[in-house]
Amino acid sequence: MSNELKNRLWKIMHEQGSVMVGLSKNDEHSEPMHAQVDEDIANNLWIFTTKDNRVAEGGNSMLQFVAKNHDIFACLRGQLIEEKDKTMLDKFWSSGVEAWYENGKTDKNLLLMRFELESAEIWTQEPSITGMLKLSTGAKVSASELGEHTLA
Repeated sequence: MSNELKNRLWKIMHEQGSVMVGLSKNDEHSEPMHAQVDEDIANNLWIFTTKDNRVAEGGNSMLQFVAKNHDIFACLRGQLIEEKDKTMLDKFWSSGVEAWYENGKTDKNLLLMRFELESAEIWTQEPSITGMLKLSTGAKVSASELGEHTLA
């Protein structure tokens, strides 16, 4: 994955955070969650959930992300693992997170999961001037005129 595109994705995910999360090993649908990004730790995201949530058992997982202005899309594959380091729980804890847990950090159902990125596919939707002109006139547009695409 191009470092520039990956860094851009991480920055936008840090600002927006809404992702769809699903386990690869079952037929259950993905569900919306909020991913926490630590700018100092590459290739990991953290997600607060509950011990009875469908993703709580962890394992092979997929996360999908779409930026609010639809200029970047990503599908991330990796491992979802219970985070046992309490310093990470403290680091990401906020009043917004606390609102979901009746007993705060001591809630017996609270679970912090770490997503360890293995690979990603990222698309941008940023038409070039030529691409925009072709789109507006109905001319054939090549994929490279609409944005970038990378695999990692």
